[in-house]
Amino acid sequence: MNTAALHKNESTKPAPATVNQYTFTPRVDIRETENGYNLEVEMPGVDKDGIDVNLEDGVLTILGRVQPDNQDGFEKAYAEYEVGNYERQFQISEIIDEEQIEASVKNGILTLELPKHAAAKPKRIEVKVG
Repeated sequence: MNTAALHKNESTKPAPATVNQYTFTPRVDIRETENGYNLEVEMPGVDKDGIDVNLEDGVLTILGRVQPDNQDGFEKAYAEYEVGNYERQFQISEIIDEEQIEASVKNGILTLELPKHAAAKPKRIEVKVG
């Protein structure tokens, strides 16, 4: 993968303020194709309405909000699974066509398609016999 095109942004921004919830860094798989990059972001418990994807000044910010499961009449006796929000940032280079970025979510996996500009895509040059 061309590491200059997309890399983690170690941000000093505070996480979104949420009472009594953690903010997790979601796991991300990044695949480079001939036409661009595909990101798969794990955010269990997050639905379409809880996702914000923003691109500003070359920084792609992914936020996922989880609504805590408050069951009336029950008090947790023990819990190993923590519920919280998700936040991840990536620096996007100019080879990405920002106007063509697409996002979809299914089963807690956010998929982002980041296409390359046509000028940045590899071209095969035909060799002719002289």
